[in-house]
Amino acid sequence: MLMFIKMDRVTTNYMKFGILAILLSVSFFAFSQSVPFDKKMFPDDKDGFKEARDNIKEGDRVFEEGEAYYSLAIPFYEKANNFNPNNAALNFKLGLCYLESPYKSKCLEYFEKSYELDPNLDPLNVNFLLGRGYHLNEEWDKAIEYYRNQLNEMAGFDVTEEQYRNIRKHLAEAENGKELVENPVRVWIDNLGPSVNSEWPEFAPLISTDESIMILTARRPNSTGELIFELDGLPYEDLYYTQNIEGDWTPLANIGDKVNTSGHDATSGLAPDGKVLFVFRGTVKGGGDVYVARDEEDGWSKPKALGKYINTNYHESAVALSYDQNDLYFVSDKPEGIGGRDIYVSHWDNDKEEWAEAQNLGPVVNSPFNEDGVFIHPDGKTLYFSSKGHNSMGGSDIFYTEKKDGQWSKPVNIGYPINTPDDDVFFVVAADGRTAYYSSIRDEGYGEKDIYRITFLGPEKQPVLNVEDQLFTGSDEKILELPIQPPVKIKTSKMVLLKGLVLDEETDEPVVANIDLIDNTTSELLATFKSDGEDGSYLVSLPVGRNYGLNFNADEYLFNSLNFDLPDSADFKEVYKIIRLKKIKIGKSIILRNIFFDFDKSTIRSESEAELARLYELLKENQDIKVEISGHTDNRGDDSYNQKLSENRAKAVVDYLINKGIPESRMIYAGYGEKEPVATNETDEGRQENRRTEFKIIE
Repeated sequence: MLMFIKMDRVTTNYMKFGILAILLSVSFFAFSQSVPFDKKMFPDDKDGFKEARDNIKEGDRVFEEGEAYYSLAIPFYEKANNFNPNNAALNFKLGLCYLESPYKSKCLEYFEKSYELDPNLDPLNVNFLLGRGYHLNEEWDKAIEYYRNQLNEMAGFDVTEEQYRNIRKHLAEAENGKELVENPVRVWIDNLGPSVNSEWPEFAPLISTDESIMILTARRPNSTGELIFELDGLPYEDLYYTQNIEGDWTPLANIGDKVNTSGHDATSGLAPDGKVLFVFRGTVKGGGDVYVARDEEDGWSKPKALGKYINTNYHESAVALSYDQNDLYFVSDKPEGIGGRDIYVSHWDNDKEEWAEAQNLGPVVNSPFNEDGVFIHPDGKTLYFSSKGHNSMGGSDIFYTEKKDGQWSKPVNIGYPINTPDDDVFFVVAADGRTAYYSSIRDEGYGEKDIYRITFLGPEKQPVLNVEDQLFTGSDEKILELPIQPPVKIKTSKMVLLKGLVLDEETDEPVVANIDLIDNTTSELLATFKSDGEDGSYLVSLPVGRNYGLNFNADEYLFNSLNFDLPDSADFKEVYKIIRLKKIKIGKSIILRNIFFDFDKSTIRSESEAELARLYELLKENQDIKVEISGHTDNRGDDSYNQKLSENRAKAVVDYLINKGIPESRMIYAGYGEKEPVATNETDEGRQENRRTEFKIIE
């Protein structure tokens, strides 16, 4: 991403070997096998020769501006090369230019041609540059051979240890690449198609965790300000969005001038529910800051800069917000880091209402090289990021690490063919863990960078043969019995994705509700979300390993609650719930789903504390209502016993509220046993629904 990622310039490393000096001093007429750009060589096409020479001069003018401009020289050099494809120096320059372009792998054909025409053009770097070309084209054995040759050749030159380290790093990447390609991951990689992708670059996708919306960066002529960036001749970056409607992505649309400016604006991060958007903006000094916008009833708010502990005088880019919105992971090249760019985490300070001082994730995650493109999965424990370190196969590779007992595990390369020898950055994963999205340059693409969807297929099913011979009755003919294989288990995320609508019970109109996410075990308020004011939609991520209470509340309505007790062993599940809130009126009732009792007793368990506190606040705020607290059971056991148990449980709730200060005169309790089921008693799930405590307004 332009200005979003400071690439480790390949050219910078080998420029120190003297290539630039060679290019500036070598004459086009010096090669024995190469065809010089001499008008005597083209007596029958003087006009073509003149045009080619003009293109070389224009290409040289751009080339000499520096490596950041190399890709702009390609069209001029290509035209000259079409006229005379057998000039060693021109092919060499084209190879260098492609190394600094989005199409790096094309450098190989020009380096090969250059050294074929003149093997002595650049004796120190011939092995390195050919190694880079073979590396980028996934010809691993050749890349390894040429890198090793380069190390041997350098022994006769005055080179630094840093230059040796650079070659050894590329050699290790090629060796990693060979190993990863021999053990590929089973995936489908599909282009999202022309509704999203175009001839222009589309990259850095962000998704809501249910894949309903995608926001990405694109460089299209309709960008805000319609300006062209001089370094590459492309439009400035803007944010665009698309929606997933029954599996089809809508045509990409500019997100608007509330978010976009006339300068570079790029995607940085998106909250799992798609309601909080982080935007990157570059600064004049080459750094960059992160801004935050929120999805409000009238659209996205104007982005505001994050606090002083996130944005600094350096370059802060990719951002990832945890499922509970309490942790913010981000990338910065602050000088106190471990490598060039490191991943940091900041925790939300509720008291100060700001992000606290950030902490470096440490040397397990951060390498001596650049990390970028951080993404925290809504399962709360899996961190994806890009790195030029670890066991990268070249450029930046995508890795993941998992947090356990407060420690991050050793990063794992996500594998080939997702990772390539070039830069692979900005990888986001859906809630189920089976689909992901990123940008890539591929032959089947519509333009430079396109957005692709990755579908993980899991391990390949291995055939198992039963060698026991079976005989047909009355025949000596044998058959081979092939037992049916069990289905391959796909690794999915350990979480529940809860989504749905919050509506008014009577009108079915959407309601803007606060959704409190509570850890019932500790009574801790983990996070608060809001349902959408336009359609009432909501989305909450629930990682496994907790007993969750969710409380939906809005002014003038009774609250509604849900309970999800998720053990560590729970598999991924998507749950859709329509929450209908009831106005505070006589006769309206709610089920208190987060009030729990000891088995076969009326003792209230501690996990009920948050729900009881919400009930207390409701009664305190509405002092003109009188209520009935009722208990209900399933149909198992004796009728009279069930009635008594349900009554005692209702009384326990009333006693709790009396002890908190609610007048006894405002409450009655009743036990209905198994008389008023709300679900079937034929299933465990139905019986669980029937075992409940209710709250009803009676006056």
